[in-house]
Amino acid sequence: MPISARRPVSASRGRPALNREDADVYRRLIRAGLAHLTEKGYSAVSLDEILQAAAAPKGSFYHYFRSKADFGSRLIAAYDEYFVGKLEGCLSNEALSPLERLRAFTADAERGMERHGFRRGCLVGNLGQEMGALPEPFRDQLVRILQGWQERTARCLQLARDRGELGAHHSPEALAAYFWIGWEGAVLRAKLERRAEPLHIFSDIFFRSLHP
Repeated sequence: MPISARRPVSASRGRPALNREDADVYRRLIRAGLAHLTEKGYSAVSLDEILQAAAAPKGSFYHYFRSKADFGSRLIAAYDEYFVGKLEGCLSNEALSPLERLRAFTADAERGMERHGFRRGCLVGNLGQEMGALPEPFRDQLVRILQGWQERTARCLQLARDRGELGAHHSPEALAAYFWIGWEGAVLRAKLERRAEPLHIFSDIFFRSLHP
């Protein structure tokens, strides 16, 4: 899925803001990093691969990032910014009922995976799978991001319950947690099998279970 870094920042705290040329290189490095990590994961990607894909001068990496861990943390933040925009775009669509908004998100996510032949998954889910080999600070960052997605989904499900689309016995918070646990697993399986069927199975069963 096409992802861009919309907010170029200085390479590290205390450094001046990037000039236009540096900001362009920074954005290319972020885009290349996101593409590689959503497909291969953190541990399997080398900095040389990122620099080559970004057409960035060899050896320039440390002008923008303190370390590979710093780079990874910025990629996680950039992915979350992009993903929240996509999620909110669906969940705030007042032309649809609340549950239809969540369905629209799953359909949009499927189209995004399909565009890349199901080679790319969710960066947050991918990194969670290899957490044992990642810098420990990534753990809290990933958990906070998942909780943020979950809270947005819970608000949408609460609205569905308020409007009678969802039975009063359902807990929006519990359903939102269940949705993200299951959806991330379905995305992982779809990437493994290179097909949409796991996404369909999960979403169909999830939405059928929500009848009032």
